[in-house]
Amino acid sequence: MAAAALRAQLNAHIASMYATGAVDAYFQQLQSMDEGSAATGFVAEVVNIFLNDADRILNNIDGLLNQPAVDFYKVDALVHQLIGSSSTVGAKKVKLACMHFRQFYVAQSKERCHMSLALLRSEFSDVRNKLQTMLQLERQIAALSPR
Repeated sequence: MAAAALRAQLNAHIASMYATGAVDAYFQQLQSMDEGSAATGFVAEVVNIFLNDADRILNNIDGLLNQPAVDFYKVDALVHQLIGSSSTVGAKKVKLACMHFRQFYVAQSKERCHMSLALLRSEFSDVRNKLQTMLQLERQIAALSPR
């Protein structure tokens, strides 16, 4: 596929990410840092760090919730980390799911935390898939570009 067609597909994909609420204005700011700078690949690096951190944090939260006595203060600290990490890439859906999740661990409802964590994982999975598709399209475009 020609670079122009891939670029159009990438632009449509990114527009879809905004339209579905997967990302917000912070993502646009992140992208603008990468355009025309000497640090090409910056967005990819930040996105990959977010994906790895978020996955680790979600697994840690799951581990805490599966303890006989849940330390909700540790859950709170991890959710705050995830909100911060989500904000750095503009992962709006993840950040909103974290805020929803918060009401259940503040109430110290282990059962509702498990249900809300499932929603949070689903939203993260959706955002992760969209970001990975974007990165794949960017790699394909870069491979077609003259060096």
